[in-house]
Amino acid sequence: QVQLVESGGGLVQPGGSLRLSCAASGTIFRINHMAWYRQAPGKQRGLVAFITSGGNTNYADSVKGRFAISRDSAKNTVYLQMNSVKPEDTAVYYCYQIIDARNYWGQGTQVTVSS
Repeated sequence: QVQLVESGGGLVQPGGSLRLSCAASGTIFRINHMAWYRQAPGKQRGLVAFITSGGNTNYADSVKGRFAISRDSAKNTVYLQMNSVKPEDTAVYYCYQIIDARNYWGQGTQVTVSS
């Protein structure tokens, strides 16, 4: 049974930084794409950033230059470094990984940007 466990969410002031982590556990042979999505109250879940198995990345326009996605394949972990955060970054952040051709989601972690 593969599981994704997220950590690192919380309350941060505008302009501050936060780092999210998402570790996959279980029987795993290959992880392809890894990504972070977010869902704010009353809005649909949307892509924040993704990273391919080869390390190529892509970002939503709203976070370009502020957020950075990275992965540690040896640890089956994906990270999201969030810098210069804004109140509009407030949302539940979900990790997503394609593992052995199957889609997996994390349980979500709340990020609140407020003074």
